[in-house]
Parts: sequence; C-alpha cells; structure tokens
Amino acid sequence: RIIRTVVRTFKYFFGLRFEVEGLEHFKVEGPAIIVSNHQSTLDMMGLMEVLPDDCVQVGKKELMYAGTVGLVIYLGGVIFINRKSTTSAKMVMAEVAKTMATDNVKVWVYPEGTRNCTGDLLPFKKGAFHLAVQAQVPVIPVVYSSFTTFYNPKTNLFTSGKIKVKVLPPIDTKGLTSDDVSDLTERCFRTMRETLFMLSGNPS
Repeated sequence: RIIRTVVRTFKYFFGLRFEVEGLEHFKVEGPAIIVSNHQSTLDMMGLMEVLPDDCVQVGKKELMYAGTVGLVIYLGGVIFINRKSTTSAKMVMAEVAKTMATDNVKVWVYPEGTRNCTGDLLPFKKGAFHLAVQAQVPVIPVVYSSFTTFYNPKTNLFTSGKIKVKVLPPIDTKGLTSDDVSDLTERCFRTMRETLFMLSGNPS
C-alpha cells in the first residue's frame, strides 16, 4: 500500500490521466488470476491505479536486477519466475497455486511475457491459464489502452496523455481441465484484443 501510494503520485509528474472502468469485477470471492497487457515500465503506474489489496504479481527473474524498478517490485512482494528453466517455472507456479488457496490471494500475470508497445497484443503464453485451471479459479482480464499516442520507446518521445483501463468480467474455470487451456487462452486473448482496440480508438 505504501508503494502504491508513492507510485500513484508519479502520474502527476508524467502528465498522465487514468480513466478506470469495471473495478467491481475484482470483487470475486476467493483467489483469482488477473491477466493484463504489458506495454512499458509505465504499466507500473497503471497497475497501482487498480491493484487490489489481496494481490501479488508474477514477473520474470531478470526484473530483480532492474535498478530502482527491481527494488520496488521486490519490496512489493512480486513472485519471480526463471523463464529459462521450465522445471523451475513449473515448480514456482505449483507453489503459487497452493499459496493462492491457503492465503486467499489474487495473482497478477502478464501473459504476453514481455513488454510490447505496438498497439496490439503478442500471442499469450499459457502459464497463467494453466495455473487458473489447476487452481480452479476465475481469470479476470485487465486491458490498458495503447500508449502509442503519447509514448514512442524507439525515439524516447514522451508527451502527456490519457490511459483508459478496463477490468473485464471474470472468466470461470470451474470444471475445466488441462485440455481446455488452449481454448481458454485464445478466448481471453480475443476478448482482450477487441477491448484494446476499442479503448484505443483503433478500428482494427
């Protein structure tokens, strides 16, 4: 909560405004998997606008060494995954599933697996959806509008702007098995992509 309060003040220095919709969809009983698109380090500010109290993030281990950002997310209780080791990642995710149940927490995952500021989505990795099915908990999609109108990572061009954030209704996984993970992943991808285009004013 302390980190959230501090980070939320950054938006005033960057000239960013947030328009949030659908926070009521976080009010599900018990644990859940939250998935969102991932565009840049600016996501940290957007995250703090909507992050539920009972929620932890999953991130790649390399972020631990990302200077101030690494320190902040470490102190924030992020669960780090070694993506280069399939065995390690699976073991961590299995422990996450147990922790979700025992501590009644939600877990926030970026299914694209890396930052992507193109105005579109990268194909989703299935880890978050395997975890949701394994734990039999709902998936809650969160979509941020495209940053491309005010941020260009290639030229480091940055201006003030507005970011729309929409929390979508939970997707139930009760009764699903590992055979349903691909369909669940694709369904979530399509829904989030359509929402991304809508929020960003992209007719695609």
